[in-house]
Amino acid sequence: MKVLVTGATGFLGSHVARALLATGAELRLLVRSSSDLRNIQSLNADRVVGDLRDPASIERAVEGCDTVFHVAADYRLWVRDPEQMYRSNVEGTRAVLQAARKQSVRRVVHTSSVATMGFRSDGTSVDEASPVGLENMIGPYKRSKFMAEQVAFEAARDGMHVVVVNPTTPIGEYDIKPTPTGRIIVDFLKRKFPAYVETGLNLVDATECARGHVMALEKGRSGERYILGGENLTLKQILDKLAVITGLPSPTVKLPYFFAFAAGFVDEMVTGRLLGREPRATIDAARMGKKLMFVSSAKAERELGWKIVSVDGALQRAAKWFQANGYA
Repeated sequence: MKVLVTGATGFLGSHVARALLATGAELRLLVRSSSDLRNIQSLNADRVVGDLRDPASIERAVEGCDTVFHVAADYRLWVRDPEQMYRSNVEGTRAVLQAARKQSVRRVVHTSSVATMGFRSDGTSVDEASPVGLENMIGPYKRSKFMAEQVAFEAARDGMHVVVVNPTTPIGEYDIKPTPTGRIIVDFLKRKFPAYVETGLNLVDATECARGHVMALEKGRSGERYILGGENLTLKQILDKLAVITGLPSPTVKLPYFFAFAAGFVDEMVTGRLLGREPRATIDAARMGKKLMFVSSAKAERELGWKIVSVDGALQRAAKWFQANGYA
């Protein structure tokens, strides 16, 4: 099996590439000319330089492959120019699927996000069938991922074998950026968490999530989406787990939601608008945090053989990796 993986230089993509190598797959990786290659330096894989915004480069990368894992995405909760995110996440997905059709690729696994689910204000766990629409998506990242899903479903309706997976919040090593969730761990390690707000996430071990991608290739039904989740945890529970792992104190002061929104507004205005850098807190992140992003992975358990495992090991590996690589 010859497989193209997009996004392998990133956090989750590098785990997916490793999971595929463990199955004996022959790998080809699409990398940008400006990509940080640390995550793939040790991988036995061909590399093709290209960009999701350059359809010709994607066609060159897909040529000769029978399977595509489209993991790449612009994952930021704030962008100065949202149009660039739509070009990568939506039109980039369209270009990957068009190239795959042209090259008669057998199967495509499209990595979406749990962000496309229809979360409720009461914190009830949602699943793939929960009602949701584009109007429910907060910010350009969630909107672009939702729109990219629709492109994938359209390709499936047109006869391509396309399976969509929706990872929740991956945790583990190789988070080189780091992701917004990785920053929670880094900030905790640097003792920058004096207080917390009431919010919740579903955390999943990145290694297990990558295996779930392979399960989706082998057992997933075309045109369907599968939540790959782990444990539903409040932010306080996550911080308490990190305290046990690291020996550092967990914050005990809970701030009202207003403080998160105010911090996002100030950081976005000063760091983002005035200084031109990505803010650590954003208005969209505060708005998303108002809902507990709890999910059920029952469909993936039934159809893929997915198993929910504790994230304690992944949190421990992440903390050690961040420390070993100079993040904290």
